Amino acid sequence: MQGHSGFFKTSSVVVKTAAWIFFFFGLIGAVSMLLGAGGLEYPRWMGFIILPIYTFISFCLYLLAEVSKSLAKVIEEEKKI
Repeated sequence: MQGHSGFFKTSSVVVKTAAWIFFFFGLIGAVSMLLGAGGLEYPRWMGFIILPIYTFISFCLYLLAEVSKSLAKVIEEEKKI
């Protein structure tokens, strides 16, 4: 487990970046649906449904990254002891 500290740090950064990208794509998609830029195939109220879904998924990814970051810190502290 001690050799995986770098992996947890790197994966934390990657997953946080993915969470933010996922959130911004969801935000752009929801706003475009609310403004009617998505075309006629989607009703405008779908933007109000899509935004919380993308926000929840990005929050879960961000939380997973924070857990990974905390685990890396615990491993580093364990190495010092």
